[in-house]
Amino acid sequence: MAKPGKASLWEEGGPLADIWGYDGGVPGPVLRMRQGETLRVNFRNELDQPSTIHWHGIRIDNAYDGVAGLTQESVEPGETFEYLVKAPDAGTFWYHPHNRSWEQMARGLYGVLIVEESEPVAVDRDLVMVFDDWRLDEARQIDVASLGMLHDWAHAGRLGNVLTVNGQPYLKQTVTPGERLRLRVLNTANARVLQLRFAGLAPVVLALDGQPVEPYPLADEILEIAPAQRCDLMIDMPGEAGVFKVEEVSRDPFAACELRAEGEPIARTAPLPETLRLPENPLASALDLEGALSVDLLMEGGAMGRMGAAMLHGERKGMRDLMEAGKVWSFNGIAGSHHDPALFSTALGRTVRMPIVNDTRWPHAIHLHGHHFKVLSRNGAPVAREEWRDTVLTAPGERVEIAFVADNPGKWMLHCHMLEHQAAGMMSWFEVS
Repeated sequence: MAKPGKASLWEEGGPLADIWGYDGGVPGPVLRMRQGETLRVNFRNELDQPSTIHWHGIRIDNAYDGVAGLTQESVEPGETFEYLVKAPDAGTFWYHPHNRSWEQMARGLYGVLIVEESEPVAVDRDLVMVFDDWRLDEARQIDVASLGMLHDWAHAGRLGNVLTVNGQPYLKQTVTPGERLRLRVLNTANARVLQLRFAGLAPVVLALDGQPVEPYPLADEILEIAPAQRCDLMIDMPGEAGVFKVEEVSRDPFAACELRAEGEPIARTAPLPETLRLPENPLASALDLEGALSVDLLMEGGAMGRMGAAMLHGERKGMRDLMEAGKVWSFNGIAGSHHDPALFSTALGRTVRMPIVNDTRWPHAIHLHGHHFKVLSRNGAPVAREEWRDTVLTAPGERVEIAFVADNPGKWMLHCHMLEHQAAGMMSWFEVS
C-alpha cells in the first residue's frame, strides 16, 4: 500500500518528516521470493495522486512492468492493481513508482525486492543497505516547494542535503568479528551518483544489478554506484572488535553508516575470494553482434549543452518553447514521451547493439526495462570485466556501447534514471514482438 508516513531523516530522534512510503515506511518492506517463483502483490494506492509499481531489474511479463501510459493505466487514489511478479533471475532488485517518479521517489516511495538463489549462498548474514539522499528544508521536512524546479531538471537533477541508509540518517549495524557478510547495496537517490568507501573491509564484488560477475576486489575499497544501480558485496569482517565507517567520498567525505564489530570472533577457514561465484542466471548471453540491429542513442540538452531545438509532440521546438513545456533534454533529437513513436522495433530473439553517446555536460544513468545488457566498450576500449546490467552510467562526453538479446516481448521503456532528466525529455520506448 502506498500511503503517507513519518520518518526521522535529519538526525536520530529528530523531527519527524512527512514522507510517502509503501506501507507508510521508508524504505518499504523488503520483499523476498525464490528464483522462478511468482509473487502476487495486491497494490493499493492511498496517496492523493495516481501511482504504479515498477519492478526494477526484473525481466518481468510486460503487463506487470508498471509504466503508467505504456504498460498499464495509472492506479488512481483509492484503487488497486494486482501485480504478478515472476522472477527468472536471482539477485538484488527493487520496486518504485513509474508515474511522477521524480516526486514520488523524492518523497520516499521505494522498496527492495530480493530474489533468493535456489541454493543458499554460504554467508553468515545477508544485509541490505539502501542509500538515498533527501532535500530537507529548515523545518527538517522534505522541501516540497523545490519539487519540479527546472533548474534542477536542467542540471544534475534533484540533489539532497541529507544522506540516509535504510531510512536512517546514520545507520549503526552491529556485526560479529570474522563474520562473512553478503552486503546488498542500492542507490535509490533521484539523481546523486555515490562513491562509497568501505575502509578496512576489503569488499569483493559478487554481482552488479542482480547479475553475477567473476568476483573481484573493490579497487581502493570505493564503490561508485549510480541511481538505480545495485551491487552485491562479500565482506569478511576483521577478526577483532572495532567500528568500520562507510563514507561517501565524492565530495567532502562524510560518514554515512557504520559496521560495529562486537562479541566473540568467528574463525574463518576459507578466506576471500575462494568459493564465492554466485550461480549463473538464465540470461540470454549469446550475442549475435554481426547480425545485430544497430540503434544509436544520442543524448543532448541540459545546462551548458549544445541543443538548440528538439521535436516535441511531433513539432520542432526551440529551447524557449521547450523550457516553457518543462523539456530540456532529448534522445535522438526528441524530447520524449510515451506518445512518441518507438525508438525501434525488433523481432523476438534478435540481438540489439546500441552505441550511447552522452553529448551533454552531465552524467546520465541509462536504464532499459525488461532486459539486461552487456556493456561492450567505453570510448572504443573494450570493457575488461564482463558485466551485464540494467542501468549503465555514462560520463559527460562519453560513448558507451551495449548489446542485449531482445527476448522479452512487449513495449519497454528506456530512459535516464536521473529522474528529473527523464521527466524533462530523456525517455523513449522500444517494442519486441
